[in-house]
Amino acid sequence: MSIVAKDISVRLGKRTIVEHVSLAVERGEWLAVIGPNGAGKSTLLRALAGVLPCDGRIEIDGRPIDRLGARERARHLAMVAQNPVFPEAISVTEYVALGRTPYNGLFGAARAGDAARVVDALRELDVAHFADRPVDTLSGGERQRVLLARAIVQDAPVLLLDEPTTALDVGHQQDVLELVDRLRRERGLAVVMTIHDLTLASRYPDRLLLLVDGREEARGAAHEVLTESHLSRFYGAQVRVLCLEDGIAIVPRRPFPTQESLS
Repeated sequence: MSIVAKDISVRLGKRTIVEHVSLAVERGEWLAVIGPNGAGKSTLLRALAGVLPCDGRIEIDGRPIDRLGARERARHLAMVAQNPVFPEAISVTEYVALGRTPYNGLFGAARAGDAARVVDALRELDVAHFADRPVDTLSGGERQRVLLARAIVQDAPVLLLDEPTTALDVGHQQDVLELVDRLRRERGLAVVMTIHDLTLASRYPDRLLLLVDGREEARGAAHEVLTESHLSRFYGAQVRVLCLEDGIAIVPRRPFPTQESLS
């Protein structure tokens, strides 16, 4: 197993945000955490990353995460946050190079080969042509590729993605998820992702975990989790779930118009 979480609970003040959630994701496997707004998805991801205190146990390759220092943890786990803060005027190359920080030598000196590693990542993510541009001048899709480039130069076996398709148009959503799929297959990454778009969630990850009010309500393959019953009960949504050859399509269903609504 690459990442295992056992009986995770997160409390913020007097509120319990995540309650007794467990998961296990192996190398090369992709788990999507879904759920309505306020379900605790991002909180769970931040707990897995070790940036939020929690009850329970989290292990990466059999090692408890709370026993790893920050630099060592970054060598095992990379996270792409939903709303990252970029240093002012930092260039694409400079930002991606920050992913090599966990491997820096004495006094923060970069190691031989780090620059080439960054260049390779820029090419692999197709962002080399604006390597010198400030990150804050990029479009949403371009910025997502830069975030992934920084994550992959960490050479961490576990990749956490918090809503990587938020605010992207459908073409860029597909580009980002295809890229993640290729990277996890080629590099054997264990991927845990939160996502709102349930149709996309049915097509890329291997398994889904449905959170509602911080608790697990369902897990399994898309056709087991994304049922009309679950979506009605937990999302309050009236939908049709269409099973297609390459996944599931979720179509909003409107009630038939009444004579009063037509008048």
